[in-house]
Amino acid sequence: MKTALIIGGTGQIGVATARNLLAAGWSVRLAQRQGARLPDDLARSAQIVSLDRDEPGALAKAVVGGVDALIDTVAYDDVHARQLLEVEADVGATVVISTGSVYCDDDGRTLDEAAQNGFPQFPVPITEDQPTTAPGPATYSTKKVALEQALLQGARRPVTILRPFAIHGPGSTHPREWFFVKRILDGRRRVPVAYRGQSRFQTSATVNIAELVRVVLQAPATQVLNAADPEALSVAEIGGAIAAIYGVELDLVLLDGAPKQRVGATPWSVAGPLIADMSRAETLGYWPVATYAQSVMAACKSAEALADAGVPFAPYLATMFDYAAEDELFGKLS
Repeated sequence: MKTALIIGGTGQIGVATARNLLAAGWSVRLAQRQGARLPDDLARSAQIVSLDRDEPGALAKAVVGGVDALIDTVAYDDVHARQLLEVEADVGATVVISTGSVYCDDDGRTLDEAAQNGFPQFPVPITEDQPTTAPGPATYSTKKVALEQALLQGARRPVTILRPFAIHGPGSTHPREWFFVKRILDGRRRVPVAYRGQSRFQTSATVNIAELVRVVLQAPATQVLNAADPEALSVAEIGGAIAAIYGVELDLVLLDGAPKQRVGATPWSVAGPLIADMSRAETLGYWPVATYAQSVMAACKSAEALADAGVPFAPYLATMFDYAAEDELFGKLS
């Protein structure tokens, strides 16, 4: 039986990956810094490992005796890359979650700096050969590039970098789906959406990311792969998929152009398409296990449960529910 250690094992990607590997016959250890309640099925079938990766020697202790796979769902920068490289002698293969936001367009524009430099104009779809921003400590994306480059340049054993886009799945504390779910629960049926609801920011279901992890571990190699759902839905289509779960119809107010004083902003509202090419993963035998419509219910119901429990969401979500400003705009439009 092969053994996997998952860093960030109790997060949304870690849980999905653990379930998928367990179903495939792996033994799974879930590493976490602080105690977190696991779903009952994982509490019974996976081993919990206490890990503070910033403590010297802690990661080496966690992989003592060797593991077939080390999956890091929360690696952030080149410091974390060095930690992973220090223990690779005890690891068969490493899989690290990066982000699709590392890409830049032909003019060097990135997502992180879109407000200052203009939105990047990416090819459709974006392949893994698209240039990335420069590595460094400045932003989330530059830190992820530093992570990637340190691993790809320093690894002596197979390491796979996965680049997901708009991640969704149960357990998230920044559930993009909350934009529509909260409105539905609040009885709001008129919903303003910028760019006439046609923005396409490709989604990445955790169950699909988990399946890609399983596939790459069948034949470990050093590589970079996009990790996204099989379709790139528009904001309007995402709203329709979520509304269908709740058995309601939404009246989407299609606004021309960018949000108006944040009215019409959604977690997927972008000025140009962000669509990932998945052909490289497919050549390895990967095939998604779910479409967005098939997988999004879990994310929606999880968001409801976390909100009911008082779990705080990412602060940017709170700025998207100014109903008074929305009603004022509707009044001007009528």
